[in-house]
Amino acid sequence: MINNQFISDKFGFLGNDFSTELKKHAILTNIKAKTEVIREGQKNKFVPFLIKGLIRVFSLNDGRELIYYYIRPNDSCLMTFSSIFTDYTSRIYAVAEEDSEVILIPVAVVHEWLIKFPQINRLFYCEYEKRFADVMDMVNDAVFHKLDKRVLNYIKQQISATGNNPIKLTHREIANHLGTSREVVSRVLKKVESEGEIFQTKEGIKLPVNENVRLG
Repeated sequence: MINNQFISDKFGFLGNDFSTELKKHAILTNIKAKTEVIREGQKNKFVPFLIKGLIRVFSLNDGRELIYYYIRPNDSCLMTFSSIFTDYTSRIYAVAEEDSEVILIPVAVVHEWLIKFPQINRLFYCEYEKRFADVMDMVNDAVFHKLDKRVLNYIKQQISATGNNPIKLTHREIANHLGTSREVVSRVLKKVESEGEIFQTKEGIKLPVNENVRLG
């Protein structure tokens, strides 16, 4: 059963008629951590809305990831939504970072809703604003920051997204996500740790308790 509080918080402004439509068409599903949600080139059949959990959205180039953004509770995937206006083909990969609960809406139904409930466009404009800000942060980080700052920002991003401090991250995972090598990441982490920015423990990588997770 779909959580009524989620419907109210996310779609309440669209009224009771929309809530009835949503309950009629929505498919509630659970996705295990590390499960691929969609891949580049796959046809999009649904628009997802995340109730709980965390999903990473990224592209791949020669086996290296470029992270665009994370889908958090109450968010949708803007790039999935945008594809339904063209050829329905995904241009991204999405993987569940942790056990997640998702509402899936068939794309044909979303097309109908855009006509029947035009105010729903406000919802996607808000999603666009958030995702655009995420992508701009990613571009600025890649272009203007040195690798040590990018590594530190990535760790902060992961802690902020998951709420886990310390967080379990291998040097290879960080390297893959930032498009570099494990050896380089190991050297950077050692440098950052010597400067007191992080601690590497058996439980994972930890930020100091008083450290602000805002990206630098």
